Amino acid sequence: MRRSARPPLEPQRKSSTLHYQTFPTKPPVSRGRPPSSSPPYNGSHGQGSDSDEAHHESPLPRKQLAILAVIALAEQTAFNSISPYLPEMASTFPEVKNGQVGLYVGLIASSFALAQFATNFFWGWLSDRIGRKPVILTGTLLTAACFVAFGFCRTLWQAIVVQIFMGLVNGNQGVVSTCLGEITDRSNQSRAFTYLPVVYGIGGITGPIVGGLLVLKDNPFQKGQPNPYPYLLPNLFSAGVLVIDMVLSMMFLEESLEEARALPPLGKRVGNLFSWLWQFSSSSRPTYLRRWIGKGQRDHRHRHMDGVEEERDTALDSGDDSAPMLFLEHTRTKLTRKEIFNRDTVLLLLTYFIFQLANISYNSLYPIFGAADPPTGRELNPEEIGLSLAFAGVITIIFQIGIYGKLRERIGNKTTYRVSLAAFVVAFLLMPWVGYKDGGKGWLWAELGFVLIIKTVAAVGGLTSALLLITNSAPNNSVLGTLNGLAQTLSAAGRAAGPFISGGLFSAATRVQPKGEALAFGIFGGVSFIGFSLSFGIRGESLEAEGWDEEEASGEEDTQSDVEDGNERSGLLRK
Repeated sequence: MRRSARPPLEPQRKSSTLHYQTFPTKPPVSRGRPPSSSPPYNGSHGQGSDSDEAHHESPLPRKQLAILAVIALAEQTAFNSISPYLPEMASTFPEVKNGQVGLYVGLIASSFALAQFATNFFWGWLSDRIGRKPVILTGTLLTAACFVAFGFCRTLWQAIVVQIFMGLVNGNQGVVSTCLGEITDRSNQSRAFTYLPVVYGIGGITGPIVGGLLVLKDNPFQKGQPNPYPYLLPNLFSAGVLVIDMVLSMMFLEESLEEARALPPLGKRVGNLFSWLWQFSSSSRPTYLRRWIGKGQRDHRHRHMDGVEEERDTALDSGDDSAPMLFLEHTRTKLTRKEIFNRDTVLLLLTYFIFQLANISYNSLYPIFGAADPPTGRELNPEEIGLSLAFAGVITIIFQIGIYGKLRERIGNKTTYRVSLAAFVVAFLLMPWVGYKDGGKGWLWAELGFVLIIKTVAAVGGLTSALLLITNSAPNNSVLGTLNGLAQTLSAAGRAAGPFISGGLFSAATRVQPKGEALAFGIFGGVSFIGFSLSFGIRGESLEAEGWDEEEASGEEDTQSDVEDGNERSGLLRK
């Protein structure tokens, strides 16, 4: 007999694998084979639950993951290509005076983020109505056009207007996250989401290379003459990358929103749109308007007439007077606002805003702090700052590929998210003390590398965990695009406000002695601590991956204790 009354762990963990899908409605939509059925539990102690979970893990839809990676890489390469030449480009504008380049660079960058703040929610909502693929294709095409226009900008207001349009028409980052959530399930979503920040990191390397190497200051057609559009070539290259991305998406990207597959093909829907506009502007009553009016009248008659009249109305509905089919008509039960924006979702969105605000503020503060003169700064040259950022990028890829997945499997999505927010607090508080005591360049680089590793781990782990938590918090996949759009809206708000706030705080810190540099870092460390504290309110059990149990660690300890007790009793019997 066993002395412990604790039940074995396998039945409890087995039950989680039966509900493998991300949403409580339908399994994930992908071309991968469905997960194999599990053998019935026989109650024998010793069958490891880890092997069961590996047996039940759904295969990754690699083709769709590959095309989503292409979309993300193309956009990150294009967007990051602007940063190397933007300060020099802004200095050529006649409205920009000497000493104001930094201010107007921030203004141009913030105009893009503010525009995204205004429309990211709309793009997410629209993807719930017309499907993910049309939104991605539309955003990619319009963004490519904006890059071409940006290459021809020669004044400040032109650059700002183009950046505003670029932000307005592109909401693909949230839609890509939505697609990832729909083509994966809880047994394999961690592996899929792990590689998304890796793609962003690669785009952070390829983009600056494109933007830095393709600037042509000399006119290639007239030797000795300055090029009137020196920044056109990198923008044309970025636009070409996006056009190739759009063509590949048209050919290989599948619609991940299952309900949207009932809609006509994209070309037919475009034709329906023009038909709708033509009928709307014509003098006669549109056919779809006649149908809607007739439907209301028939619905009223249904309450008073018999089945003969109903049969006649059905025949009328099957006629040619039908509305051009443009949007998805949701037939499922409508969700209330409380069901969508529950406590976990609200806290997730709020802490995600704090996370993005802290991340972009740190990215803005560090170059300013590194380049500033002592005692406020550390007097690093641009090459040293660039080298340290490249080091952080390499650490990002290594951590994401080799460490994050195992860490998340051990402590879960929620704990990983909390640890990331806590790591931001530590990174903000430590950075002002880097190089505070003069110990030479070697000691400075050792301290700097240590703090940047903490910040990088916080940024990468927090982003991946946040995307997983937001995906799993959606009560239904019909609102997943809206939630991701709202999350990206808050992200854009943080990216718009962070540089201005952090820059203003550091400017004020230069007049504070001693340790004025700790002012800005300390304030954002406090903001990160608020996010860390709020994250403890995120408690939903459905936010974790399949097969993960919050009591797993304690359960494994209990199991080990039971085994030791059994061995001890066996020894006594042998005596």
